[in-house]
Amino acid sequence: MKNKENKNSLSPLKIPQHMLENDAFSQWLGIEIVEVQEGYCKVQMQIRKEMLNSMKKAHGGITYSLADTAFGFACNTYGKKAVSIETSINHIEALEEGDIITAESDVKSQKNKLGFYIVEVKKQEQMVALFKGVTYRTSVNWE
Repeated sequence: MKNKENKNSLSPLKIPQHMLENDAFSQWLGIEIVEVQEGYCKVQMQIRKEMLNSMKKAHGGITYSLADTAFGFACNTYGKKAVSIETSINHIEALEEGDIITAESDVKSQKNKLGFYIVEVKKQEQMVALFKGVTYRTSVNWE
């Protein structure tokens, strides 16, 4: 739905790309947007050496950050600025240098202000983490 109140509003499906272009941390991670739909975003990245912990496995913060980015992008595709108010993650499998992982964030319930999202993080078809997030949607348009 287009916002008729503000001609300068971004197209909702272009918001994730705009967010990525202004997100130095996600750029450092090497995150790429694969697909965007309203309430949905799929992103991917590759695990690098500087992302490993002392056991030579990807630090848990890496999968969390990828999932959080997918979540943030998905919940902003409605055209209003949205922020996370609660998140959690379950780490299922360890990751190693060179692994390419994807995160798919999908809305499960979006009300006027609150939304609930599930993010599946996978290495190929294998689930490696499951992230859950609650978002608060403001009344501020993306411009």
